Amino acid sequence: MVGSFTAHKELLEPVARMLVEPFGPVDMVSGWFSFHHTDYYRQEMGAPLFRRFLAFSRLVPQHYLSGVKQITNRLEGVFSQPGGRRVNIDPGILVTQRFVLASGKDSPHRICLGNGIYADLTLVFRHGEYEPLPWTYPDYAERSIRAFLGQVRRNYLHSMALLRTGRQGAGGMGVADGMGGRAP
Repeated sequence: MVGSFTAHKELLEPVARMLVEPFGPVDMVSGWFSFHHTDYYRQEMGAPLFRRFLAFSRLVPQHYLSGVKQITNRLEGVFSQPGGRRVNIDPGILVTQRFVLASGKDSPHRICLGNGIYADLTLVFRHGEYEPLPWTYPDYAERSIRAFLGQVRRNYLHSMALLRTGRQGAGGMGVADGMGGRAP
């Protein structure tokens, strides 16, 4: 799963095309969300900023998250200009119990995965929905974004059920629950 934000909505189509090569077909696309909780990126990326999520049909092992972040960091560079990035690409792994983002920034609640990449436990699934934690980014705490991630989770569970029954369908390649998830 990838959450990207940009001031240039037209960039997300070529970004998505480039993500398909390493991660497989896009399974779900969110609507556009306003990215308004911080001005941190304003000087580098402009304003207003808009976020969109892409979920890919291929299931991947959770321990691939560091490598996925390295790929998306390189892709951000492809779309950069001398003033900085024009698109921010945040990969994450969604499984039944949690949603984990990859980050290049260390913090007390993040676990180092190696190569300057950290796992950020962003949301946990409890009481029928993804719930934010005290350190969850404000946009990921929004009900509308958590609702989209819940839809991705339902699709993931359907894919896992198909894999268990041996039927082909949504979900591409897969691994056992707890070992893999929607990615990037």
